[in-house]
Amino acid sequence: MSSLDRVASINRPSLHEELTDRLRTMIVEGLLEANAKVPERELCEKLGVSRTPMREALKVLAADGLLTLEPNKGARVRAITLEDLEEVFPLMGALEAVAGELACKNISDDQLAELKRTHETMLGHFKNSELQEYFSHNQRIHEIIMQAAGNQTLATMYRSLAVRVRRARYVANMSTERWQQAVDEHDEMIVALDKRDGQLLGTILKRHLENKFATVRQWLEQQVEL
Repeated sequence: MSSLDRVASINRPSLHEELTDRLRTMIVEGLLEANAKVPERELCEKLGVSRTPMREALKVLAADGLLTLEPNKGARVRAITLEDLEEVFPLMGALEAVAGELACKNISDDQLAELKRTHETMLGHFKNSELQEYFSHNQRIHEIIMQAAGNQTLATMYRSLAVRVRRARYVANMSTERWQQAVDEHDEMIVALDKRDGQLLGTILKRHLENKFATVRQWLEQQVEL
């Protein structure tokens, strides 16, 4: 037996996933601006990757609806449009409602404990007006609920849409009143999960997303006026 037989292969898919996640976050947080051409060569140098994994990651993000691939021109960041979101938000609301009902049936004690810890941390960021950190923990709460639902098909459908909602939520200006309302809705989610009331949680999640869309719609309409 050769001594090399014990050497594990390099897990290249992890590079692909990490690169895709990094680029996705850059788009969501506005580091790669809407309508701007993606600077592939510069990003390859900054991130220490070759053009091949970069282009594969860009294809994934184009499938997510975040980029447009232009023949012989590269990739361009798609702008957020009201028309796109009018399609996405109702679907997300339906998926989250179903996830809430399933989560109340299937959530484990460990998952519920993690969700409550994340909720408390999120509240701390809210009190300190730390919006980026608040969003991060907010997102984690919704991910735990989806995981607790225990339905892989539902989770796959959700992930393909969630990034577009996340991006819209990140760029839209959220008033103090709306932020407080969102926190109150999260408090209601915890109560519903404690009661294992799936119908109630589904209703709260759907309303939560409808209110989120109202905030994004208002922001988009203001951009048009400008």
